[in-house]
Amino acid sequence: MKASAFSYARPTSVSKAVELLVAHGERAKVLAGGQSLLPAMNLRLLAPEWIVDIGGLSELRGISVGDGRITIGALTRHADLLRSVEVAAHAPLLGKATGHIAHPAIRNRGTIGGSLAHADPASELPACMVALDATVIACGPAGERRIPATEFFTGTYETALVAVELPAASKNSAHFFDELARRHGDYAIVGLAAQAVVENDRLNELRAVFFGVSDRPQPAKASASLIKTTVTPASLSQALEALSEELDPPEDQQANGAMRRHLAKILLARCVSELLDRPELGAGGRP
Repeated sequence: MKASAFSYARPTSVSKAVELLVAHGERAKVLAGGQSLLPAMNLRLLAPEWIVDIGGLSELRGISVGDGRITIGALTRHADLLRSVEVAAHAPLLGKATGHIAHPAIRNRGTIGGSLAHADPASELPACMVALDATVIACGPAGERRIPATEFFTGTYETALVAVELPAASKNSAHFFDELARRHGDYAIVGLAAQAVVENDRLNELRAVFFGVSDRPQPAKASASLIKTTVTPASLSQALEALSEELDPPEDQQANGAMRRHLAKILLARCVSELLDRPELGAGGRP
C-alpha cells in the first residue's frame, strides 16, 4: 500500500514553515526524518493533504554547550546524539537511551525533534526530556515559546519544534536507563529513565520517569520517599508497593496492566541499586 496523494512544500526558513503550518492547519504534517510519518502514510493511517519538509533547515541541526546548558537542534539525528562528545559529557542519560532506539537505519534518519513531536508513549526520548528537566523551544505564529518538558507532553501544539535545552550534568550526577522489550529495537513494554545526584550514599535528587505505562512520560511519585534518606530494603519495598498503586498502565498485545506494574517495580529496584552501587537492592527491596 502507498500513501494517498498530497501536496509538497520545502520551506527555506523556520518562519516560512510556521506560515505553511498555520495556513493548512490539521491538513498538514511536518516531515523531519520521516521514520514515523512515512510508514503511517503508506499504511493509510494518516492521509495529510500537505507535507511540509523541514529537512533543509540547517539552522535546526547541531549541538552546543554554554551557560551550563546543552542545546540540541530539532533536526539533530539520533546517530549524531550517539556520536556527540558534548552529549556524552553533559547529558550521558540521553546518549545511553538513544542506543535503545530501534536499529541503526532508523537512528541514521530519525531526529530528536521528530521523536518528541510524535511522542509515542513507548518512546525513549520524551521520558528522558522529563527526567533531565529539559525545556522545549517551539516557534509558532506568535513567536518563540519555551515549554518545560513536563508540560509539553500533554496535547497537540500548532508549532514547529526548534530545539531542546538540557541542564548540563552537575557534580555527583548519575543516571540510569533501561527498558524491557521482547527484542532489542522493539518498542519498550516498560522503560525507565532517571537522573540523580548521589552524595554520601544517598539520593539527594532523583527524577525517575517511566515510559510505556501511560499515554505520556510518567514521573514516579513513589520515588520521592527515597530522596535524602538512607535507603533500606524495607523502605525500597514500600516505595515499590506505592509505585504499583500509583501506576495504571494500558493493556495491549504485549502485556496487561498487572505485568507492566510488575516490570515497572523491577526497573525502579534496578535503578536504585545501580545509582547507589548496592547490588542487594536490585532484588526488589526484599532482604
